[in-house]
Amino acid sequence: MKRTLSDRYEENTELLTKELNVDKNFDIIKHEFQSGGVRLCLFLVDGFGNDLSIIHMLENLSRLEKDQLKKDPLSILQQRMIPNAEIERSQEVKEIATMVLAGQSALIVEDCDELLLIDAREYPIRSPEEPDLERVVRGPRDGFVETLVFNSALIRRRLRDPSLMMEYLQIGRRSKTDIVIGYIGSIADPELIRRLKKKLKGIEIDGLTMGEKTLEEFLFKKMMSPYPRVRYTERPDTVASHLLEGHVIIITDGSPSVMIFPTTYWHHMQHAEEYRQEPIVGAFLRWVRLVAVFVSIFLLPVWFLLEENEALVPEALSFIGISESFSVPVFMQILIAEFGLEILRMAAIHTPNALATALGLVAAILISEIAIEVGVFTSEIVLYTAVVAMAGYATPSYEMGLCNRLIRLGLILSVGFFGPIGFFIALMAFFLTLVKTKTLNTPYMWPFLPFNGRAAADFLLRIPQPYKNNRPSIVHPIDKKRQP
Repeated sequence: MKRTLSDRYEENTELLTKELNVDKNFDIIKHEFQSGGVRLCLFLVDGFGNDLSIIHMLENLSRLEKDQLKKDPLSILQQRMIPNAEIERSQEVKEIATMVLAGQSALIVEDCDELLLIDAREYPIRSPEEPDLERVVRGPRDGFVETLVFNSALIRRRLRDPSLMMEYLQIGRRSKTDIVIGYIGSIADPELIRRLKKKLKGIEIDGLTMGEKTLEEFLFKKMMSPYPRVRYTERPDTVASHLLEGHVIIITDGSPSVMIFPTTYWHHMQHAEEYRQEPIVGAFLRWVRLVAVFVSIFLLPVWFLLEENEALVPEALSFIGISESFSVPVFMQILIAEFGLEILRMAAIHTPNALATALGLVAAILISEIAIEVGVFTSEIVLYTAVVAMAGYATPSYEMGLCNRLIRLGLILSVGFFGPIGFFIALMAFFLTLVKTKTLNTPYMWPFLPFNGRAAADFLLRIPQPYKNNRPSIVHPIDKKRQP
């Protein structure tokens, strides 16, 4: 089958009709008409075309006089008759079909071996709302949506730097998913950009079934480590601040989450709210958040360790222990409580919003109260499980929160099966995993391992912006200075 256009109108329309399966697809429109003494044929996907732009274009074409398109018709149409800003020519059938399925309109003109690709598309879009997982008391309420063009516009609204680059790529042999690599060319490390592009261009897959998550799995082909290597955000202001530091982002069409590279463990502990308050208040919020995160990981395993090994309990903590009789072993109680929490979390996700609060109250109050009365749980188990669950939701990163739950469960199992030795071995294994983990050659525990005093102080104390003169050295920025 011929894969390029010729100067024969019938052959060109037949090629595109077969390539797009117009006869079998109800939503692919093929509109043939005459104007200016020549035959034209318009192909587009119903639902992707902007109705006003298409109608305006057809009205302009209907005003053409006879023989007006006899000499160089494509140039006349492109420069005078079609008002759309983005128009290009193409001859390759495969490329044309891809662009039509991406939302552009293809206009075949009689006696021309090229056609016009007219960008008159309009994707279905929801309004930019504040992300549920990254709410702030003070700050903008807009968030990313599922449309690539709108997301890049939300970023450019905040960064009017001419060196802000938004480079376009397509990934997926069948899905041909649009993605964009964003960075500030005068700041970002060229080697990091080159490495990311090389990895992206090397991805061979039918389609990005899970969008940006599939991309992450191809970029970091590590199966054993539970720690997230990418920071996801749905806030344009968070993306803008990272771009100014020298980070690189990836926007995936169809996803409201933007990926930020490279990231460390401590990036997942930051939240926009800390930068929307006074520095001392922001530092206080960060410390409370850090304490809550570590409580969610270690409180239940350490309590279980001390409960099972009374010789390890210091005199000051002699109150630790179960004061009432119980029939179910403590280890089994903790496991039942842990799995009960996960079931409750999944049930809340799949429950309609109007019923989610009621479900949580029923599960948290009635089930736990009755379980204590019948002797399945002791009061201490319910108390510590509730504290751990509440502290876990203080983790800013959803991916890190899931990872922390897995680590907590691993520590509980190590105590239950192997006692104190198992606990310390498991703790050391998780710590070594953190130390050895790298994201695009960036140490995961920076700025503490390797140590960088200024960056560590900024993380712990939330230094005010006027005193943050340098960009983070870990991203190797070209322009190291934020301000004189």
